[in-house]
Amino acid sequence: MSLPPKPAAIADEDWQHIEACIGGSLPAFERLYQQHGGRMKSIACNLMGNTSDAEDAVQESFLKVYRNIRSFQGHSSLSTWIYRILVNTCLDLKRKQRRQELPEATGSSEELAHPAGLTANHPLRLTLEKIVGRLDERPRNVFLLFEVEGFRHSEVADMLNISEAASKVALFQAKRELRRLLARSRDAARNQQ
Repeated sequence: MSLPPKPAAIADEDWQHIEACIGGSLPAFERLYQQHGGRMKSIACNLMGNTSDAEDAVQESFLKVYRNIRSFQGHSSLSTWIYRILVNTCLDLKRKQRRQELPEATGSSEELAHPAGLTANHPLRLTLEKIVGRLDERPRNVFLLFEVEGFRHSEVADMLNISEAASKVALFQAKRELRRLLARSRDAARNQQ
């Protein structure tokens, strides 16, 4: 089996790891999972809204990485390629869930990754999860990837297959909508007092 030539943008050490994966080395794939599995779980939990679906998305994504590592061309970093597969898997699973949802199932079990100091049932956390869940898909995903996961706009753009400018616009829209929704929530809480 002939291996593709090493892309100029990929570091030699990373390419050796990729070559080992292309060659079918299980220890190389284990190392790849150890390097990226935790971050993949965090991203998936934020995008999917619960741990169970996130674990399914990570597992399916890693299988896709395993099956498609030969198609990695080095146009982006290996991690960006992996996270793009994950994001696409999450989006596909969410679309599939929406098609399968029953009309009476209106409850939401959003579970964003825990920001420092906020427990799972902290009132602010619950309010933020509810409000972030109301955002349209693209602004929500950009917000979660940029603000929660800490990716740069160029990485978010690669993962979501949009331009860097579109990522910035979506983040602006998400923040504007979050401010509006938080203000409305705060006003409603004051009126109840």
